[in-house]
Amino acid sequence: MPKARQQAATLGGTPDEVEATFYEALQSADIEKLMSCWADDEDILCIHPGGPRVVEALAIRAAFDAIFGHEGSIQVQAESIRRIASMASAVHNVLERIEVMTSEGPVHAFVLATNVYHQTPRGWRLVVHHASPGTQDEVQEINQVPQVLH
Repeated sequence: MPKARQQAATLGGTPDEVEATFYEALQSADIEKLMSCWADDEDILCIHPGGPRVVEALAIRAAFDAIFGHEGSIQVQAESIRRIASMASAVHNVLERIEVMTSEGPVHAFVLATNVYHQTPRGWRLVVHHASPGTQDEVQEINQVPQVLH
């Protein structure tokens, strides 16, 4: 069994495990590991910050191949994960802290991403990765309703 297929067969115990594998693959520029996280479904989609909607596995693979070919690995850490789960799907909203190399040295950028997972016959798999345009400032979370006087 090829390494990618073997890895895919063992992946998928939980959405958290698939997510950890996805971010590890970004950090190591491992396209086989990254693609093993995705569902075998023609309706899977990925939206990179400020980019178009990329649909289907071959197009998603080509998009990440281009990123890895141009930038190499992506030094990203998933933080502040908010989870919504049901029996057959899970939605994770993630703050991605990305280290970007500039002429003045490394700086951090912050991206909000939403990852959607479905329970498939192969286990949990990623069906949507949607990342917002990045910012140099850490994204603030609003979790209280402001008091408004009338």
